Amino acid sequence: MDDVIIIGGSFAGLAGALQLGRARRKVTVLDTGLPRNRFAGHSHGLLGHDHKPPLDILAEARRQLARYPAIKLVSARAESISGAIDDFTVLASGGESFRARRLILSYGVADQMPDVPGYAESWGTSIVPCPYCDGFEVAGQHWGLVWSGPQSHNQARLFLDWTDKLTLFADGHDIPPEIQADLARRNIPVVDGRIVEIAHHKGHIATVNLAAGRNVAVDILFAHPRNKPSASLHESLGLATVDTPSGIALKVDERRQTSMPGVYAAGDLTTPFLPSVTQASSQGAMAGIFAQQSMLV
Repeated sequence: MDDVIIIGGSFAGLAGALQLGRARRKVTVLDTGLPRNRFAGHSHGLLGHDHKPPLDILAEARRQLARYPAIKLVSARAESISGAIDDFTVLASGGESFRARRLILSYGVADQMPDVPGYAESWGTSIVPCPYCDGFEVAGQHWGLVWSGPQSHNQARLFLDWTDKLTLFADGHDIPPEIQADLARRNIPVVDGRIVEIAHHKGHIATVNLAAGRNVAVDILFAHPRNKPSASLHESLGLATVDTPSGIALKVDERRQTSMPGVYAAGDLTTPFLPSVTQASSQGAMAGIFAQQSMLV
């Protein structure tokens, strides 16, 4: 029996494995090899790894974990979980089963692309979600923001730290008059009409095509589509969740433990606000440490 099984081997999962491996706790990491940020050419804002391709960072992390004999990396999807604290069983794709005293869920979320031609093809290049991840590289250029709800008002104000040329696309939504007045005061134009296509160009430039026939070109388009967990294992366990503007997130306490004893969670699966590689790595490390400490006798 392992001490811990980690489901999801991106930044959060591998950070947790590192702490556990260094504590000489036996850990198995199950991973599908499909991290959320695989569409991004570079990862920004991660100390010591700024502007490196995220897949390269993960590959190097796996090479470093190989020096710890207690860590086992398995390329497989976790299909089901059964049992309780001190005796969990995880059935993986291919039929192999694993047992452990604790679990860390770090399988992340999947962004749900709207049914707009060119949107999915532009994701991670011309369309991005995070100014802290990509804003510096396009600072001072013409930004676009797709309205997704009241939170977009705060995002529009935030973006002015990077650029003074911002266009907001209502995308068929009714923006409250008081917010429209505030946007006008900040010299942020609002473009009405439903977005029907994104014309992707080389580099960041995108042209937003609207239902009324108007086309607006921007240097970078920020959007925040809804997302959902990359697996449904938390549902089968009945774990508590919280609703967020972009989807649901697992509810965890200050020790990264979910509503089920012995089950911890970290990364985008638990992060409703501005998820990032830095946050995921920190949360994964803490989940590993607290899972280890919960097994002390």
